[in-house]
Amino acid sequence: MKKWFVILFLLVSLRGIAQDKIAITDEDYQNTKVEMADLMRSEGKIYVLVGIIGIVFVGILVYVISTDRKAARLEQLIKEK
Repeated sequence: MKKWFVILFLLVSLRGIAQDKIAITDEDYQNTKVEMADLMRSEGKIYVLVGIIGIVFVGILVYVISTDRKAARLEQLIKEK
């Protein structure tokens, strides 16, 4: 019974996020201008965005490394006993 609820929920949620198709034109293939990036670059906000992404990446990297060291320490303690 639980399996059927999960399947029903997935079907309903997939239907909810479905989008209508948008026609692709030749202009879409030749578009080389990214308006959002140009605007952010002109206002200097792109550097803030890159900085935040870098800080988040470094934070995740430090967390993974520290977790690995803790796990290695625990493995050594288990081997010693």
